[in-house]
Amino acid sequence: MPPFFESLQELRNIVRNGIIPLACCAFTLTAPAQQPLRTLLVGVDHRTVTSLNGDWHYLVDQPPAGNLYTSDGKIRDNGYALNTHPNIDSGPHNAEYDFATAPTLKVPGDWNTQEPTLFRFEGVVWYQRDFDFQPRPGTRTFLHVGAANYKSFVWVNQKRICDHEGGYTPFDCEVTAVLKPGSNFVVIAVDSTRQVDGIPSVGIDWFNYGGLTRDVSLVTLPQEFIDDYDVHLKRDATFAATDATSLTGYIHVEGAAAGTPVTLRIPEADIDAKLQTDAEGRASFEVKAAKLDLWSPQNPKLYKVELASGTDHLTDDIGFRDIRVDGTRILLNGKAIFLEGANMHAEAPYRTGRACTDEDVKNIFAFLKDLNANFVRLAHYPHDERMERMADRQGIMIWSEIPLWQRISFDKREVYAKASFMLNEMIRRDRNKASVILWSVSNETGNNPTRTEFLTNLVNEARGLDATRPITSALNSAHYKAEENTMVLDDPFASVLDVVGVNQYIGWYTLRPEDADNVKWVLPQKPVLFSEFGAEAKYGNHGGPDQRWTEEQQVKVLEHQFVMLNEIPQLRGVVPWVLMDFRSPGRNIPKLQDGFNRKGLFSEKGEKKRAFYLLQKVYADHSVGKAD
Repeated sequence: MPPFFESLQELRNIVRNGIIPLACCAFTLTAPAQQPLRTLLVGVDHRTVTSLNGDWHYLVDQPPAGNLYTSDGKIRDNGYALNTHPNIDSGPHNAEYDFATAPTLKVPGDWNTQEPTLFRFEGVVWYQRDFDFQPRPGTRTFLHVGAANYKSFVWVNQKRICDHEGGYTPFDCEVTAVLKPGSNFVVIAVDSTRQVDGIPSVGIDWFNYGGLTRDVSLVTLPQEFIDDYDVHLKRDATFAATDATSLTGYIHVEGAAAGTPVTLRIPEADIDAKLQTDAEGRASFEVKAAKLDLWSPQNPKLYKVELASGTDHLTDDIGFRDIRVDGTRILLNGKAIFLEGANMHAEAPYRTGRACTDEDVKNIFAFLKDLNANFVRLAHYPHDERMERMADRQGIMIWSEIPLWQRISFDKREVYAKASFMLNEMIRRDRNKASVILWSVSNETGNNPTRTEFLTNLVNEARGLDATRPITSALNSAHYKAEENTMVLDDPFASVLDVVGVNQYIGWYTLRPEDADNVKWVLPQKPVLFSEFGAEAKYGNHGGPDQRWTEEQQVKVLEHQFVMLNEIPQLRGVVPWVLMDFRSPGRNIPKLQDGFNRKGLFSEKGEKKRAFYLLQKVYADHSVGKAD
C-alpha cells in the first residue's frame, strides 16, 4: 500500500459498496471541506428525466479566475454563483456581470469548438440556465451531469450543492432541499485547467476539451430508490455453456431499511424473483433462468431486466456472458477469441470536438463495422455512456480505462484517492455492460516501485469491485537489446495484470519499418494485446513507401508490424493507433498535422486512408494472430 494509506480497507471504507463520495469534496485541497455526497445513479439513461440539455448562458473567467477562486484558493460563493443582475439605474452594483444577456453554448458540448475565441482556452467558464420545476411530496431530486471537464462547482438557487473532480465520469448532486415551485436556476463553474496532481496530469496527447461535455438532467425519485445494481452471469471456477443459466449480483436501494421488498424480473428468461434488502440496503441474489442466450459479437443478445422496489422501478438492457483468462488465452463463453480492433479517442467525426451525441456514436461504430473490427479500446478515459450502449447492441467488445497517463504524481495520497474514485465511478456506471470485457487502470506509466505499488493497489481495488472481468494496462516499458535484436518486457507491473497491453512504434518512433520483421519479443506468459502501434499519414498525401507522412509509408509500417506480430505466440489482439485522426495540441507540423495526430485509419472527416483497406482485409481474413 502507498505510505499515505494504512491499509486498503481504509480506502474501501470511503467507497465501500460502490457508494461514492464526490472526489473533490473529500480531497481537493483548495475547496472548503464538504460532506461527501453518497449517491451516484446507475442507469440514468434508462430513466425518465427532465433534460437540461440545450442553450446555457456562459461567462468566461480569465485566469486567475477571480470570480471562482479567492486569493487564497478557496471557492467564492458570493460572485457569479449568485446569478444577480446589474442595476444600471442606481446602485449598488453587482460584480458587473449578467447571465441573462450573456451569449449561449450548447450543452452537451465543449466550449472550444463552439466559440472561436475559446478554441484554445483552458480555464474557468461559468454556465447558467433557468428551469421550471414542481416539487412532488415524498420525492428526492438529483442534478445529474454525465461529465464535465475537469473540475465542477455547482450552485442551485444560490446554494452550492456539490463539487466534482474528474473530466470523464458522471456525478449526481441532490437538489431536493434547494428547489422551489416554479422558476429555478443552476450555475455551474467548470475549470478545465490542467494540474500537476490532476488525473490526467499536465502533459496529455489529446485535446483538452472543456465544458459540460455530456448530458445534464434532473432525476426525480421516490424517497427510497434504486441507485445501483449488478446483474451478471454467475462465474464458477470453470465455464460450461450447458450450465450457464444462473445469474447473480445485487440491487441496492438507497434509504431502504432492512427487509425492504425488491423485485427482479427478466420475463424472457422466466425470472421473477422476490428479494429483500439487508441492513445496508442491498438485496443480493442468485437466480436460475430456464435458458440464457449468451451475448457475443456474433449474437449480441440483450435482455430486458426489470428492477423494482416500492414505487421505484427501472428497466435496463443487459447481456450475459462469461469473459476470463486461461493461460495465454482469452475466453468468451468458454471459447478462445482474438481481438481485432482499434483505439479511439472521444473525438466527434466530421464536426470534431468531444463526441457526445447519438450521431457521433453512430458514425464511430460505422467506422468500426466497416473495418470488420470486433473490439475497440476507448482511449484514455471513460467515454460517453452511449458508446457502451451501442457496443452492447452491435457486438463490439470494449477496453475501458481511467486517465492515468504519464507524469502522474504516484507518491501523493490525494492522487491515489482521485484515481480510486475515478475507477469506482467507471466500474459502477458500466459494470452491467456486456460489451466491456477489460478494465484498464493506466496507460504508459513509468516503471518505478512507487508507480508499481500505486497501480497494483488499483488493480486490487478493481478486482474487489468487479471479479468478473480481466484487468489490463497499456505498457510502453519494453526495452530493446540491440545485440540480441530483442524487445524485452520485464516490467514488474505486468505480473499483476490478467491481460498485458503493449504499446510500441517500431518503424515510426524507433528503428525502421523493415526492422520489425526480425525483432523478437520476450513477453510474459499471459494474453498479450499490442495495444498501440502505427504511423502518421496525412490523408491524400502520397509518395513512396519510405517517404514519411505518406499513406504508403503508413501501410508499410503496418505490413512489417504484422510480420513481427505473427511470430508472437501469446498475441491475443491487435489494436492499432488509431481509428480516426484526433486533435492534439502538440502536433504542430503545418500542412501535415495542423494540430491533429495523423495516425488514424480515417481522417477526422471520415476519409479512408490506404491503411484502412489493409486492416479491413486483415480482419476479414483473420490473417494476423490466433485465438489460441
